[in-house]
Amino acid sequence: MTITAKIIIKDLTRNFGSLCAVNRMNLIIPDELFGILGPNGSGKTTTVLMLTTLLSPSEGTAEICRYDICKEPDNVRQMISYVPQDMAVDTRLTGRENVMMYAELYGVSDPAKKTEDALRVLELSDRADDYAKIYSGGMRRRLELAQALVHNPQVLFLDEPTVGLDVAARKKIWEHIMTLRDAGMCILVTTHYMDEADRYCDRVAILDKGNIRAVDTPARLKQRLSHDVVSVTVKGEYSNISIPGVRFFTQEREELIFHADDGAAAVPLIKDALTGQGMSVVAMTVRSPSLDDVFLHLVGTKEDSSPFNLSSFRNMTGRR
Repeated sequence: MTITAKIIIKDLTRNFGSLCAVNRMNLIIPDELFGILGPNGSGKTTTVLMLTTLLSPSEGTAEICRYDICKEPDNVRQMISYVPQDMAVDTRLTGRENVMMYAELYGVSDPAKKTEDALRVLELSDRADDYAKIYSGGMRRRLELAQALVHNPQVLFLDEPTVGLDVAARKKIWEHIMTLRDAGMCILVTTHYMDEADRYCDRVAILDKGNIRAVDTPARLKQRLSHDVVSVTVKGEYSNISIPGVRFFTQEREELIFHADDGAAAVPLIKDALTGQGMSVVAMTVRSPSLDDVFLHLVGTKEDSSPFNLSSFRNMTGRR
């Protein structure tokens, strides 16, 4: 069975003055749900903007469905759809009018039928004649997906598709994304939600300061951390303890996080050591590593130092 790559990234680089936002990225992505994870300022959105031809690379290039993003941008745009992080629906129009506008912009044949099909797939038919301004956040996100799908793209780019949505709306959006993946669409998504990437993505890339730190399935990435995670809720001031096979990782308020070669065996030893320091142990849990743990292991717990995004702030203020 031959797997055809829909996205081929070759030494893709973007500099902003002396800042290297994306550094010689190389990836091959077939028909799959591929996630890009990283802290703010890691280069996720810059990568998507280059792949969608909205930003020119400083060096390197990429191919989307065999079309070069630098040499054949018009052909690339026929193959893709892009749903940005900031809401892009026109709240003065109805749901149907929003989707119809995109159908006509893309020049699809029979735009009325394609509009109805997209609304039906995203379960918006019964609200199609309501103005988008009265849609919930989750409905607006589904409307954006309908806009993106109306011309039947081969590759779909989603930048933080569930940011700001409640749990139920996030689940609904991912149900639709998975339906598209199961139908054979290549989807590249950026997200801050590690649990979503762990549950839904076929593979993920962890990006830090424009560099790819790891690429693999969530399961294989978690297997790289050959230890258990022991969480201890305590009262009192912590000072270092020394236990063979146990390593202190971080402290989050009253919770101490340890990495242990054998979590079950380490629990009573950690408890005794902390109690011996005069601390009160309130609760202890042992679990296998999560994608959050992999992310923190590779990227660390650095404070977000990315510059203030004035454009996003203005868009958010305008919507409010």
